[in-house]
Amino acid sequence: MTDGQTVEPRAGLRERKKQRTRDALVRASLELFTTQGYERTTVDEIADAVEVSQRTFFRYFASKQDATFAVQEMVESRFLEELRRRPADEAPFEAMRRAVLCAWNSIGEAIEEVVSVDLHMRTYQMIESTPTLLAAHMRRGVALENRIALLIAEREGLDVERDPRPRVAVAAFSGVMRVTGQLWGRGLDPSVEALRDLTEEYLDQLVPALARDWRQGPQGSRQE
Repeated sequence: MTDGQTVEPRAGLRERKKQRTRDALVRASLELFTTQGYERTTVDEIADAVEVSQRTFFRYFASKQDATFAVQEMVESRFLEELRRRPADEAPFEAMRRAVLCAWNSIGEAIEEVVSVDLHMRTYQMIESTPTLLAAHMRRGVALENRIALLIAEREGLDVERDPRPRVAVAAFSGVMRVTGQLWGRGLDPSVEALRDLTEEYLDQLVPALARDWRQGPQGSRQE
């Protein structure tokens, strides 16, 4: 009993220390990338900023690119967790909409435990303006879409290779998410709340945009 009580706190302390080191490496990486450029920043500079060795950096990240997308990976994982929790009787679009809004309700605080929201926005802008990172961002988006489509197909009892609906639904959803991210990145309000509100506004227009006669006004009145 005594040994168990001793080992568990020590193990918890080690994990917290590792998490603090990882978070510090993420912050240092993103600050350097956004101030002096991704290509011009070396792993040695990042390690020096945190006062650890290059070997320690590679213990946490396989490359600079992995560090760049660490916060985004956290956001995506939270969304997938929320999507898995949605009730089985929710329609696919509604499940994805509610999952992403629920994720944004709770993720802001988690982001700020690692980086400031301002740094998060600057990182997004840096990714969008750096060709190698933008290409990686697009590849990651395709991989995420595939994971979501598989999850939606499983929820609906469909074979994603035979039924196109899960991939079509996820492609439309992902397109809206890309647009709102780009608009948020250009905006004056860097808050997570602003991104959540923008996401909700655009997702609410998805079904009307696809189903309604566009010659009708927003409230159904025909435009002359």
